Amino acid sequence: MQSTEQQNPHSTHIDELSTQEILTLINQEDQTVPQIIGQKAVLMQITNVVTAIRASLRQGGHIFYGGAGTSGRLAVLDAAETVPTYGVAPTMFQALIAGGEQAMLQAVEGAEDSVELGKQDLVARNFGSHDFYLGIAASGRTPYVIGGLDYARSVGAQTGSLACNPEAELSQHADFPIEVVTGPEVVTGSTRMKAGTAQKLVLNMISTTALIEAGKVYGNLMVDVQPTNAKLIDRAKRIIQRATDCDAATAQTTFDAAHQRPKTAIVMILTQTNERQADQLLQQSDDRIAQAVQLAWQKASTK
Repeated sequence: MQSTEQQNPHSTHIDELSTQEILTLINQEDQTVPQIIGQKAVLMQITNVVTAIRASLRQGGHIFYGGAGTSGRLAVLDAAETVPTYGVAPTMFQALIAGGEQAMLQAVEGAEDSVELGKQDLVARNFGSHDFYLGIAASGRTPYVIGGLDYARSVGAQTGSLACNPEAELSQHADFPIEVVTGPEVVTGSTRMKAGTAQKLVLNMISTTALIEAGKVYGNLMVDVQPTNAKLIDRAKRIIQRATDCDAATAQTTFDAAHQRPKTAIVMILTQTNERQADQLLQQSDDRIAQAVQLAWQKASTK
């Protein structure tokens, strides 16, 4: 029997506990998840996936997540949040959930049991050899995800998997498997709990690290945030101030001059250039602020 389906000995009488005792027990079990992810072997597995994703992005590829049920919903959440947070195109990270959009809100019977559907969903998105597919399943055996993995490998793409059971079947179909063995759930078989928490944490780590390395963060500031509402406009201007140590008026003026693009505004201030020149520096520096500033200094010193 899979470890996620076994009965948890710590919670066999959870229905007899007080509200606070139930909450305490759930919390205690949840605290084991980051410790498991922090194990050296698991971190190395995650590192391998991030390295492959960065290689795919450098080739102009796209990152696809595939999952069913909770795994699919978490995949959709992670992919969707890369857009406003890091200003990437909606196609850079794409999530496929067995059963389609309807499955976000209610179960679509039989969808996760179809290997062919896992393939068809990738074909419909024009998945190619430069793309990367990460198959996600707490059980480690979901046919929909295996179908996606096998199709991705058949077209020459690299693949990863994320499961919460040891020696998962998924791992045999992926180039870079991740196994975060979270063990029995507080409520037997309810993998939306510890297993879901593990998947959320690992997906956060993967997408965040890949996009930090792609130049979407300067220091620890999200310099490509999309200022699509009042809160984010204010955040963008504060990011400019923190990154350059300028005053609010300068941040506002440069933010407007950069057509509300924080990263460009930061380079404009740090290198004392105009919008066009700042954009050129970024283009020549792999879209990374630190390298753009260094390049500007080098050019200035040779004059």
